[in-house]
Amino acid sequence: GKHWTVNEVRALIHIWSDKNIQQQLEGTVRNKRIFEQVASRLQKFGIDRDWKQCRTKYKNLKHEYKSVKSAQDSGSTSKSMKFFNELDAILGHCTIEQASKSDN
Repeated sequence: GKHWTVNEVRALIHIWSDKNIQQQLEGTVRNKRIFEQVASRLQKFGIDRDWKQCRTKYKNLKHEYKSVKSAQDSGSTSKSMKFFNELDAILGHCTIEQASKSDN
C-alpha cells in the first residue's frame, strides 16, 4: 500500500487516543470491527484507508514504540521515532512497571 503521510498518522493517533477506542483495543484480539470504525473516522478527515491498513499501521506503530521504549528503559538514547510522545501518552500507562519508572 501507499505510505502513510505524517498527517494520516497524526489522524490515526488522534482517533487511537480516544479512550473508548483504547478500551476496545485493549480488550480484544479480534479487532476488525474496531478498525472498521477507525477507518470510517479517518474518512471524515478525508483519509482513505481500509481497516487492514489501519490495523497494520497501528501494529507497526505499537511495535516501534515498544522497541524505542525498551531501548530507553535500558539507558539507550540512540533509538527514537517520530510520534513517540503522542504514543507514550496513549501507551505509557499500560503497565504498572512502566508507571513506577516514569515517577523518578
